[in-house]
Amino acid sequence: MIDWFEATLLGVVQGATEFLPVSSSGHLVIGQHLFGLREPALLFDIALHVATLFAVLWYYRREILELLRESALGLGGLLEGRSWSEIQAAYPAFRLAWLIVIGTVPTALIGIGFEDSFERLFGSLRTVGFMLIVTGLILLLTRIAPRGHKGIAGMGVIDALLVGLVQGLAITPGISRSGSTIVAALLLGVERETAARYSFLLSVPSIIGALLLKLGDAGNGVGLTATALGFFAALVTGYFCLVFLVHVVKRGRLAWFAPYCLVVGLLALALARSP
Repeated sequence: MIDWFEATLLGVVQGATEFLPVSSSGHLVIGQHLFGLREPALLFDIALHVATLFAVLWYYRREILELLRESALGLGGLLEGRSWSEIQAAYPAFRLAWLIVIGTVPTALIGIGFEDSFERLFGSLRTVGFMLIVTGLILLLTRIAPRGHKGIAGMGVIDALLVGLVQGLAITPGISRSGSTIVAALLLGVERETAARYSFLLSVPSIIGALLLKLGDAGNGVGLTATALGFFAALVTGYFCLVFLVHVVKRGRLAWFAPYCLVVGLLALALARSP
């Protein structure tokens, strides 16, 4: 049974590492090895992920409402016989919704098709260490990436598919989802703020899908108070870390997190070699 202090601590860790480009799954594996932390009960784990999902929904609430409104108008226009190009020009948020759907396809195919393979990697500290180093190197790529100018109107199907593919591969423990998808968008020439916005909005359907798959096996060994504390800690921490990361991306400072990932990755490799 997780007590209230452990629940709050896990909530803070989940909220911070879910958005900062340092890999939440990698930190969980290291925490299990280094501090004897156990993976939380499934229902509690779902509660933490719902909290971070709410943080994204609240931060991008205006964009999401506009996305839903213009998607309904766009679909209505298509049913009326208006052309695809005309609809996208009239409703830019509908184009964003379409790009999110496209990006979700490779993520879903990888997640469903290779779930067991990725799950086995959670038992390998060496894999986590190596992948955290890869994450650090990925973040360093932003030092040489030219400043992009593509907005949503400039993004195409290939851009969405490639970012979605990267998001699917980020299931690997030690690979940061936020870091890898934002860097992928930046390397494709997407403007910084758009890259961050697309990355986090793209995460919404994948998080919801993963939660729905988990619900069937959900069971809880955590009390209601501890679950509520963990949820609140993850929500507040996640929101402020999301605000901070978007600010960092806008300033082109994503590489700030690279040294941390490299050091923690080397630490994990050293721990993996120790008896």
